[in-house]
Amino acid sequence: MDSIGTWLRRERELRNIDLVEVADRTRIPLQQLERLEDDRFAELPGEVFVKGYLRAYARAVGISPEEVLGRFANSMRSRDVMPAPLVPSGTAQERSGRFGLAIALVVFAVLATMAMSFLLRPRTNERPEQLSQTRAPAASRALV
Repeated sequence: MDSIGTWLRRERELRNIDLVEVADRTRIPLQQLERLEDDRFAELPGEVFVKGYLRAYARAVGISPEEVLGRFANSMRSRDVMPAPLVPSGTAQERSGRFGLAIALVVFAVLATMAMSFLLRPRTNERPEQLSQTRAPAASRALV
């Protein structure tokens, strides 16, 4: 079974309609129509726009818009059902690089905290008074 884009191109070519003519009839930019026929739906604005483009394309070429939208829905369903290929999460070197970066960030955070605590420490020459200097011992007060 052909993809939706291949099918649309074949139907348009069977009717001897140029893609530029479809662009003029639909007022859809030629680049967007090329993306439709190449099945590059991810490069189009969104599914709502894609459906509108397909509907306008079908009318311009003389195909039933319901048939086109039905084929599009089926192709999207089959694409969603296909399992994604398994890709390794990264090589050992990439993972160790990330681990090294994490350690570097932690060390930097510790050093930055130590530097800020040193820089923000109050700088006064006054020393706290000792309690023994301000009060006389209790034994000496009793004698006086």
